[in-house]
Amino acid sequence: MSAIIVQRRVGPAGIPSAASLRHFAQSALPKRHGELTIRIVDEDESRELNHGYRGKDKPTNVLSFDGEGPILGDLVICAPVVAREAAEQRKTARAHWAHMVVHGCLHLQGYDHEQDSDATRMEAREIKILSSLGFANPYQ
Repeated sequence: MSAIIVQRRVGPAGIPSAASLRHFAQSALPKRHGELTIRIVDEDESRELNHGYRGKDKPTNVLSFDGEGPILGDLVICAPVVAREAAEQRKTARAHWAHMVVHGCLHLQGYDHEQDSDATRMEAREIKILSSLGFANPYQ
């Protein structure tokens, strides 16, 4: 199984434990071996990375960076954005964290949502994985 490293730039308030984050990731990477880093950041770091890599000058919920060889990649998740989205979408923070980890892991496996057909395929996979974790469909 994969080695999953969790790094926290921000405190644990409202953020699932490292063990939970690893479990969410493993559910989306069942047959992948290698190293994944999940980095929890604040809005400043998210904005800086989103601007530098995507040209968007705002923080975002999750960024995925593909790795090479034994490195599966990195997920950078912005805690304040995830908390805000969970409240806006009337979801539990834990459910939205699970969704963001699964979503990011699927990006590392080549899933995308730029085209409608790709989004449908990715969302179906997310729904299935999240259901296996005991979470409701995040798109309802």
